[in-house]
Amino acid sequence: MNSFVKAALFFALFVALGLTFGFLTFKVLSFSRTVEVPPVINMTPIEADRALANAGLSLKIEGEDFDSVVPAGKIVRQDVPAGIKVKEKRAIRVVMSKGPKVSSVPLLVNETQQNAEAVLIQKGLRIGKVISVHSASAEKGIVIAQNPEPDDKLTDLVTVLVSAGPHDQAYTCPDFHGKQIDEARELANRMSLSVETQGAGTIITAQKPKPGTIVRSGDKLYLEMKEVTVP
Repeated sequence: MNSFVKAALFFALFVALGLTFGFLTFKVLSFSRTVEVPPVINMTPIEADRALANAGLSLKIEGEDFDSVVPAGKIVRQDVPAGIKVKEKRAIRVVMSKGPKVSSVPLLVNETQQNAEAVLIQKGLRIGKVISVHSASAEKGIVIAQNPEPDDKLTDLVTVLVSAGPHDQAYTCPDFHGKQIDEARELANRMSLSVETQGAGTIITAQKPKPGTIVRSGDKLYLEMKEVTVP
């Protein structure tokens, strides 16, 4: 009986010590110091490791990826953004840049801006600047020039010159009253006006905007049609 009591007391003491140790460990972990993550993008691994160590953190390189902005051998992404607070001694995972995916820029002229962006992304490049200019020969949204050109030295970002379409031209709206619809369409086409008709017939009896109103290329002309019987 005496041995049984001693064993029970020993077991109880062991459980109490285990609970106490677990509680203290939980407290220590719960109240461990939080630190602010420093920015490490565009740093070399040595520079990043030093910056993270100074903040009480560590560096973990997880892979590489192509990037036209961040030079090869430097960090292009970090899993925890700079300025976020994390527990001390945490490892910050980063991805290293492999530089641009290609050694020259693809030809972008005569592509739409959307297609040009897609082509560059596939090559690991980016559009850095878009300049819009009016052009009488290229439709709106079409790339008409680029820098660098395909034969030029590759730079981090590509600048494209995109057509904004022709300049708007202002006209005095003609009087279409009494004219045949074919004649009106031909004149409206020369002025870059679109035409919408209402009613049946081939003779114009009303119009909007009114004659003498200032209209611009691209505006819409509303014409009311009736069949006029000549006596």
